[in-house]
Amino acid sequence: MLKENIIKNCEKFIEQKRLLEEKLSDVDVINNSQLYKELILEYNKIKEIVDIYLSLKTKYLEIETLEKEILLTQDVEYKNLIKEEIKNINKDIKVTENKLLELLIPPQPETKKNVILEIRAGTGGEEAALFAADLFRMYSRYCMKKNWKLEIMDINQTGLKGIKEVICYVSGKDVYKYLQYESGVHRVQRIPQTESSGRIHTSAATVAVLPEAEEVDVEIRPEDIEIETFRASGHGGQHLQKTDSAVRIRHKPTGLVVQCQDERSQIKNRERAMKILRAKLYDMKLQQQQQQIALLRKSQVKSGDRSEKIRTYNFPQNRVTDHRINLTLYNLQEILDGELDEIINSLLQAELNEKLEQIESISF
Repeated sequence: MLKENIIKNCEKFIEQKRLLEEKLSDVDVINNSQLYKELILEYNKIKEIVDIYLSLKTKYLEIETLEKEILLTQDVEYKNLIKEEIKNINKDIKVTENKLLELLIPPQPETKKNVILEIRAGTGGEEAALFAADLFRMYSRYCMKKNWKLEIMDINQTGLKGIKEVICYVSGKDVYKYLQYESGVHRVQRIPQTESSGRIHTSAATVAVLPEAEEVDVEIRPEDIEIETFRASGHGGQHLQKTDSAVRIRHKPTGLVVQCQDERSQIKNRERAMKILRAKLYDMKLQQQQQQIALLRKSQVKSGDRSEKIRTYNFPQNRVTDHRINLTLYNLQEILDGELDEIINSLLQAELNEKLEQIESISF
């Protein structure tokens, strides 16, 4: 059942819809093309909400009627049929309620953005690098399932197929919406390949998901950056070149340093490095905004603290735990194979519930 504040807002939308219908039938409004267009857009948003809300009210009444019918009948078989019908309607109600709530709380503009995905090995030496490689594979598989495109912008590998650091560009539909909660410290507990005694070790890797920033989102003045070129290199001779094609950029006001050497062209490496820098600066702005919000309320899902441990992958128990929402699953290998939907959808729902707690009124 919807909360009282949501119901009140939806009832207000019914009246707003009626008033808009009156305005849209006014000749003066019809003759004013700009005003008419604006009102139509507002009307369509409100109508969609009202239609879903009214369908929910109908379903609630159906449940109420069926529950009364159970009390009136003595037929056990008929009672069971009614209970099954109530169960099916409740499933439909849950889906419809979620659809309504998503309409009532429009996503932030950055949820539609592509992202810069960074994975870095943390504490744990070579085992941490191997875990970072596992995470990279996990996100690569998830991107394939979502039909997103993943491009490696920079990578630093180790001799045992581990990854010290990898920076990727992920593009597609609603990429940031689904990946935004992956930022933080990911911890693994398992017996390392190099461990002869069979002891379980704990190591970690950090993940950062940065929404792609356009030039209009972040201003980078030429005098605020230093650009350095150097010869690209990689483990085992990868990307070795005879020209200074790799690019390193330092942003003087913030001290941020980014580099890119995966392309053989200096121009392309510079473009990619600027894309990474722009995303980092934009993310800093978002983090500051989130910290200001956190002063007003405690956020369960997104703390804005990139050093926070968010998830543990425990191999001996085949267990994955997301500590922010106390979600524990026992299908570790499937998750590492890119089956992240259950975790990410749970995080989306938790964030939605949190926002709903803060709602006083909704308007368009």
